[in-house]
Amino acid sequence: MEVILPAVVAVVAAVAAAVLATVLARSHARRQLAEARAQMATELLNTADRKLRDAFQSLAADALKDNRSAFLDLAKTSFAGFQQPIADTLQKVDARLAETERERISAYARLSEQVAALDSTTGMLSRALRTPAVRGRWGEMQLRRVVEIAGMVHRCDFDEQLTIAGETGRLRPDLIVHLPGGKRIVVDAKAPLEAFLDAQEATDDDTRAVRLQAHARQVRDHMDKLGSRGYWEALGDSPELVVMFLPGETLFSAALQHDLTLIEYGLTQRVLLASPITLIALLTTVAHTWRQEVLAENYREVARLGREFYDRLAVFADRLDEVRKKLDGAVHAYNEAAGSFEARVLVSARRLKELEVATGEELPPAEPIDTVPRVLKQVNLMGLPEEATAGDRDLTYPTPDLK
Repeated sequence: MEVILPAVVAVVAAVAAAVLATVLARSHARRQLAEARAQMATELLNTADRKLRDAFQSLAADALKDNRSAFLDLAKTSFAGFQQPIADTLQKVDARLAETERERISAYARLSEQVAALDSTTGMLSRALRTPAVRGRWGEMQLRRVVEIAGMVHRCDFDEQLTIAGETGRLRPDLIVHLPGGKRIVVDAKAPLEAFLDAQEATDDDTRAVRLQAHARQVRDHMDKLGSRGYWEALGDSPELVVMFLPGETLFSAALQHDLTLIEYGLTQRVLLASPITLIALLTTVAHTWRQEVLAENYREVARLGREFYDRLAVFADRLDEVRKKLDGAVHAYNEAAGSFEARVLVSARRLKELEVATGEELPPAEPIDTVPRVLKQVNLMGLPEEATAGDRDLTYPTPDLK
């Protein structure tokens, strides 16, 4: 038994191993079969997809070709109707562009000529302004224009080129401005342009700065010369000051930019530096002062006429009161005569009528005057006596004594 049992076990084990090997072989075969089937299905799907894609691409290409052909045919048909108008329009545009180009070239040529002429004129003007006589005349013209802008009147508010006698000889300032109160002030135009024009022609900043400093020195020299003339001494009734007019804001600002002490230095020399704007402000103030002076003079004349009118009115009121008194006396005398007429004359006349001596109509009675001249109650304001301004008088007069 002991020998048979191991053999049985070995046989059973062998059978189990064989069964297990058979099961494993079948399982491996099934897996291989499944993988083969899956691979075959994948290949079939890929083939179907490729065929389907090719079919769609072929259909899309055919449809696009058909649509493109139809679109081109439609475009050719539609464009045929607009081709000629578009061509005509393009020709017109081309002609207009050509004409515009010709006009531009012509305008550019004219502009070049004008610029060349302007350059020539500018050069001539620059050369002319370097001449002292021309500079002086230009400064005088600018001064006259500033005075007119300020609203002043020639020979009323100012005098031009008036010759006056000074201690150093005869002086001829460009402008003498009349101030209220009989005062006068001198305005002299100076145009130091030589260094300034040289600065404008400079090609670099350093050279320009040097020439503008020379311009500031020229302005300072003019202030020294102008202050030494002593215009205020020749006028006698002038403030101890003379106005130096620079006929350009650029001249004024350039000089101050390179010499900040010009204004203070000028005041020490009794010279007030003025540009067109500052001189307009100064002269406008003077013109306004003149208008105020005229108004004040008119007020004084009105006051004088008022006093004169008041005095004449007082005299007239006095004469009018005299007339009232005379009228009052005449009325009083008339009433006395009327009373005497009624009391003495009409009595005798009626008696004669009763005796049939007279055959005419009966004599009418003499009516007294009950109205008296009006008393001026406010004439005492004119300086009349108190009796002329007493209250209203009794309008009835006393019966005259007829005895």
